Amino acid sequence: MIDRATVEKIKDAANIVDVVGEFVTLRKAGMNYKGLCPFHNEKTPSFIVSPARGTCHCFGCGKGGNSISFVMEHEQMTYPEALRWLANKYHIEIKERELSDEEKREQSERESMFIINEYALKYFEDILHNHEEGKAIGLQYFRSRGFRDDIISKFQLGFDLSNRYAFANTALEKGYKSEFIEKVGICYKNDRGELIDRYSGRVIFPWIGVSGKVVGFGGRKLDAATKGVQQKYVNSPDSEIYHKDRELYGIYQAKKAIAKEDRVYMVEGYTDVISMHQCGIENVVANSGTALSLHQIHVLHRFTSNITLLYDGDSAGIHAALRGTDMLLSEGMNLKVLLLPDGDDPDSFARKHTASDFRQYIEEKQTDFIQFKTDLLLKNERDPLKRSEAINSIVESIAMVQNQILRDTYLHDCAQRIGISESTLINQMNKFIRNGREQKTPQVQTPIPKVVPVNVVSSNTPTTGDSKVQQMLIQLVIRHGKRVIYNNVEDEEGNLHDINIIQYVSLNLSADNLRFNNELYNRILEEAVEHLNDDGFDTQNYFINHEDITISKLAADMSQDKFHLCESQQVKNDQESLRNRTLHLILDFRKEYLDGRLKAIKRDIAQVTNDMERMRALMSEYQETMHLRNELAKKLGNNIMTR
Repeated sequence: MIDRATVEKIKDAANIVDVVGEFVTLRKAGMNYKGLCPFHNEKTPSFIVSPARGTCHCFGCGKGGNSISFVMEHEQMTYPEALRWLANKYHIEIKERELSDEEKREQSERESMFIINEYALKYFEDILHNHEEGKAIGLQYFRSRGFRDDIISKFQLGFDLSNRYAFANTALEKGYKSEFIEKVGICYKNDRGELIDRYSGRVIFPWIGVSGKVVGFGGRKLDAATKGVQQKYVNSPDSEIYHKDRELYGIYQAKKAIAKEDRVYMVEGYTDVISMHQCGIENVVANSGTALSLHQIHVLHRFTSNITLLYDGDSAGIHAALRGTDMLLSEGMNLKVLLLPDGDDPDSFARKHTASDFRQYIEEKQTDFIQFKTDLLLKNERDPLKRSEAINSIVESIAMVQNQILRDTYLHDCAQRIGISESTLINQMNKFIRNGREQKTPQVQTPIPKVVPVNVVSSNTPTTGDSKVQQMLIQLVIRHGKRVIYNNVEDEEGNLHDINIIQYVSLNLSADNLRFNNELYNRILEEAVEHLNDDGFDTQNYFINHEDITISKLAADMSQDKFHLCESQQVKNDQESLRNRTLHLILDFRKEYLDGRLKAIKRDIAQVTNDMERMRALMSEYQETMHLRNELAKKLGNNIMTR
């Protein structure tokens, strides 16, 4: 593990102009530098590098960050890998934290297992290309599937001899330990204690992790008795370095294309991935027939938020499309589904079409998941009980969608298609959302002194959408958090204090139990409060260089001005301007909340039928909330009529 002092040394040494200049031709543009964006195709330079801030930003696609996040994005590296890359560039010696004896043993074992896997990959490749049995059976099989030699090499495909002792004997002769050969699962021991090749007589598909290390293997059996029709797959068993529910086949070969295209195609099998690469579509991975896990989704989310499930149109393909989809929606992925024509899977379809034709077909035929599920479950279904169960399943999926506007749109469209009132679906969806919240672990908030400058109708942990107002408010905290906007404010004990933006925002939101809808914003505000009195604390520098790369990238993006403005049009940042901006955004935040509350009360009123007491309570709350909302609107200078 890289120690903290070394990380700080790397950050201090990394010059954003030097780092970006390794990959982009930069030209001086005033105090900054400009070049063509490396993350999307453009003819006019819109990629700006700011040496003063230590950040870069593209005004075309929005990507950017500091030196570390740029290397991570461009080279598709992890945070530690990017640190090591920068350390090597600036000749900084990496000082690892001293590991305990137990940690050293575990690290040594892991490295030994990776070494065995790397040797096995080369061994299987060599057999495929240079051994008579490998060429006659393995290579012939791959060529019969239409795989070109360059694609076979790209995925480092191989073959294991039918002699069940061959690999173990060869590896032991070269000095590899039987303990690790067995631990990675390439071999297992029989009753006599002999090491037996797990993949004997099979073609080999190596599993290569995001970092490029070989984590496991899949072997396909070629059964001569059925002339290759019967196929059986064997994967590496779980080990210290391989867990099937944490890996994605093809992720190493696909990661750059996924980031560039900002979309990933999910297929079922090895050959689907390989054929699509050969067709020219490289942003594709496979989960090999298992439901997607949370870890796999997080891996994909590093590169894109857009995923299309691409399966064949038979019952197995439909079942695969339904597995794990609610988890994808709950993790904020934009999910689409495409079922290929009957008789085709991505492998066969890719071999029949060019990349442009395949992409055009996907664009025309893919549909959002909610529409797919609605059409699938309710098509020609007349049984009331089954329809009820299907509608519940659809609404539960909609409840998983994180974007509130998108969720409301799905619900509205669903109500139109199935002929049920939107208010009924909203009521059911809210039940699912409440149940989901109750199952989550309560969050601990940083204690903040309570003041009540404006009263807001209370409710259970109110939130408002991740709107432009919230983005602008957290941007103020990042860019100008320590700037004082009120001088000599007297507290209850008569003491005078200066109030900065961090304090003002924290006190106002906590006073009414309001939180940002985006948990990353809440974390930024809480950390700003926590470190406010630290010596030399600067919000922008702290968050741009944050150890959490997600916060670092967000802060770098928010530190950039999105448009180039002439001096007369630039936003002023004197004390009065910052105070007015902060006050206005806080009022906007409250008004957004009250608008949302009014909408919720209207929905509740629509659900009430014979309960007059409940109706009166809701009407009273509606009038009180409307009064507060209109008072806020007056302060904001809006001419909003009471409705």
